[in-house]
Amino acid sequence: MRIIAGEMRGRRIKAVSGMDTRPTADKVKGAIFNVLREKVVDAKVLDLFAGTGNLAIEALSRGAREVILVEKAYSARKVIQENLENIGQEQVQLLGMDAFEYLKQYSDQLFDLIFLDPPYRRGLVDKALSLLSQPCWLTRSGVIVAETASDESLRVLEPFEIRKTSEYGDTRIWYIQRCVE
Repeated sequence: MRIIAGEMRGRRIKAVSGMDTRPTADKVKGAIFNVLREKVVDAKVLDLFAGTGNLAIEALSRGAREVILVEKAYSARKVIQENLENIGQEQVQLLGMDAFEYLKQYSDQLFDLIFLDPPYRRGLVDKALSLLSQPCWLTRSGVIVAETASDESLRVLEPFEIRKTSEYGDTRIWYIQRCVE
């Protein structure tokens, strides 16, 4: 894996060994950031189920101003910490806790960009979206980018709506924003 664009372009990112963590492929990551474009610049970013930190680190490289990564697995957090040290990023907050515990404890937050990339086929994106909706964690122009298996569907609650989906092999990317009022 590597950082695709921005000030850290070309730098390598380590992956977590084993099958428990599935990093977003560079092709899919590139497509996501092509859709997001300028929404990343100066964004406050939340990366739940952070894995390797791949998406958050890409956002930093492209100009995000603040990033919070949430990952409960020690081995994954260790790799994220190594990746952050290797690219010289220290202003990032890395929390070693369950994503749902984070959502329950810090419900007064607002983010411009939220990444949801949990293990597939466990209903974790639906559960996270439910917690993110009340109270709403997303700024008015913010985007939630959720990654699921291509055969999964989502149950999106108000104030959210699906604005776009894309498929890449066995992966589906969902772009979710606040409903237009």
